[in-house]
Amino acid sequence: MTEEPAKTAREADSPRSIPQVASGMPLLRIDAVVKTFGQYRAVDALSLDIQAGEFFALLGPSGCGKTTLLRMLAGFETPDSGRILLDGKDIAQVPPHQRPINMMFQNYALFPHLNVRDNIAFGLKRAEMSKSDIKARVSEMVALVKLDGLEKRKPDQLSGGQRQRVALARSLARRPQLLLLDEPLAALDKKLRESTQLELMELQRRLGLTFIIVTHDQQEAMTMAGRIGVMDAGRLEQVATPRELYEGPRSRWIAEFVGDINLLEGQIETSDGAYPMMARRIAIATGEAGTIYVAEPREPLIKSNLCVAIRPEKVKLSRRAPASDDARAINRLEGVVTDVSYLGGMTSYKVKLDSGAVLRSSMANTARLDLDAYSPSQRVVAWFSPEDCVVLEQ
Repeated sequence: MTEEPAKTAREADSPRSIPQVASGMPLLRIDAVVKTFGQYRAVDALSLDIQAGEFFALLGPSGCGKTTLLRMLAGFETPDSGRILLDGKDIAQVPPHQRPINMMFQNYALFPHLNVRDNIAFGLKRAEMSKSDIKARVSEMVALVKLDGLEKRKPDQLSGGQRQRVALARSLARRPQLLLLDEPLAALDKKLRESTQLELMELQRRLGLTFIIVTHDQQEAMTMAGRIGVMDAGRLEQVATPRELYEGPRSRWIAEFVGDINLLEGQIETSDGAYPMMARRIAIATGEAGTIYVAEPREPLIKSNLCVAIRPEKVKLSRRAPASDDARAINRLEGVVTDVSYLGGMTSYKVKLDSGAVLRSSMANTARLDLDAYSPSQRVVAWFSPEDCVVLEQ
């Protein structure tokens, strides 16, 4: 056994010993990376910077390239072109075991013949750490992921959540600079998945590590990540915080993919702006719902064909029309409730407008009884403010 690995292991006993990146430099830089399989372009000239200590999520539909990208970061796939820089060094050609990166797989990939302690210690033994250091590190990991008392059990004697914790402890044991998580919570039930999300977030904050998680679960990505990159057909369509992504999608595809949305096709309509409430508003003539007033976009609109996007929770329902001088309710559309779905904290409604279009509304259930609820066949007024609308060019 060489002295250097043992020294490195001792130095890495505290999160403070994780190598620091020069100020202003991203920990990870993906520069124009391309990966093809035959004629299929899985990752297409993708570039992305991720900062040290960041919890970043890759979100997208099946086959969009997010897992392929993760496998290239781990070293299981090699880019056809482009660079992957970790702490300023190109690691695109570095073997997986020589990278300060660990990956936690979707199926956990635990060794069935090894108990919890030996599963966690496996990578440490491969790194030729001393027995005393391995014992100390494994004990630390067991305590960190709350597996005390289960060290001698084998994977088939553990619950799904416990196996997930063993896999996480094994991934963290070598103190990687970057931890990759490939759908790590997919096998857990809803309640356990939600509690594990919070535990992962707390763990990441405590250790100060950089996490990249791949998921198709939008709620999971928005709960855990500080930033989200949405992929489609091998490209990054948008990188933003969860709020920016949800409230300010860059394209119609993003708006439809992230959460529920109402979309109304239209074109800019000339408005004289004679009324104070119309200041800094533009009118969109839609074929489905008539004229819709929207807040003036920050950037000038170039194309004439537009799409007005409105999240269902922004659409309010009333039995009577709001006051005519209420600037928040310039947009008001009459219709009939056709469908009601009670979801506990929220109730989802579908309203068929008099124009024939269907608008969705989600309203919080603030009262225990259904005094404020609406029923099928009931006439209502659907209203929303110009600021609640996002204008997307086609």
